[in-house]
Amino acid sequence: MAGGGISFNMLQEITEPAWVDAFETVLRRCALQAGDTVAVLCESQSRPVLPALARLALARIGCRQFELNLPTPVEPGAVTARSTGASQALQQLAPVVQALAACTLVVDCTVEGLMHAPELPAILRGGARVLYVSNEHPEALARLLPDDATEARVKHHVKRLRAARQMQVRSAAGTDLQVALQGAVVGGNWGYTSRPGTMSHWPGGLALAFPAAGSVNGRLVLAEGDVNLTFKRYIERPITLHIEQDHITRIEGQGVDAELMRSYIAAWPDAQRQAYAVSHVGYGFNPAARWDSMALYDKRDFNGSELRAFAGNFLYSTGANEVAQRHTRGHFDLPMRACSLWLDGVPVLDQGVLCP
Repeated sequence: MAGGGISFNMLQEITEPAWVDAFETVLRRCALQAGDTVAVLCESQSRPVLPALARLALARIGCRQFELNLPTPVEPGAVTARSTGASQALQQLAPVVQALAACTLVVDCTVEGLMHAPELPAILRGGARVLYVSNEHPEALARLLPDDATEARVKHHVKRLRAARQMQVRSAAGTDLQVALQGAVVGGNWGYTSRPGTMSHWPGGLALAFPAAGSVNGRLVLAEGDVNLTFKRYIERPITLHIEQDHITRIEGQGVDAELMRSYIAAWPDAQRQAYAVSHVGYGFNPAARWDSMALYDKRDFNGSELRAFAGNFLYSTGANEVAQRHTRGHFDLPMRACSLWLDGVPVLDQGVLCP
């Protein structure tokens, strides 16, 4: 047994009491009270156990709840989209958006989540708060419960990012990246939300910035053991990304990792090569999240939130960036180890370790 009594062998997707406990813990952190109205949002391809666990936990709290289960759209086109953070299930259906906006909380159990969905701003403007339950096996969710220390750490680093003008990232593998932070939109996530009109996701534990257009230049070297979460693969041979004015201009490297990256990113027919551009940059704080966890799950059981949040990682992502007015479903999330990071010359990461 590990993780507070949660077994790593619990891989059958049934409603275990410990998983209901975990959902109740997180939903209570969202400041729910008996009588609050809560929507459990899912789609036909959602993992069935997640909305089931949410409903049981909400019943314990005494919330007035309902479930919206929408058809997962069949997406046309030849390119398969993964790890987008933008569920297509709502399809701009006005009655659905209005119903969600009128709730105290939306428990988002869609496959990709509403983080970058076009309907999210209207839902938040209505005063609802949204908790995306990442499409993970519930065993992983139960291991990665939010805590006060992680929340405090994330809030502290969000303030640092907002105050900074320059981020620099280097590594022994050859990364040398400069990010101008003027005009960036900065956010953080600690695994729950208790404030109306906000969104969070569980698991959490990271701070990030969406840079303004033309803000990122340099060289990013994905070393052995770094991660391509879109493919759910550990990198086995180094890949060098040359970045100019936000865009990857050249992908260097031998072997299947580099070939897969070149092939997939080139498949997106976006105007002005938007799939090659930066989406966001950030770093993780969650001491319970583990870099090696992906090796323990089948791909369909694993969404990768844990690897975005493990303490000391530097996260570089390509794709959609509303701040820079770029919109694409082509997307890479690339958590990296052993990077050093500075904000305005002050160290934040030292070779993959958070500085005090």
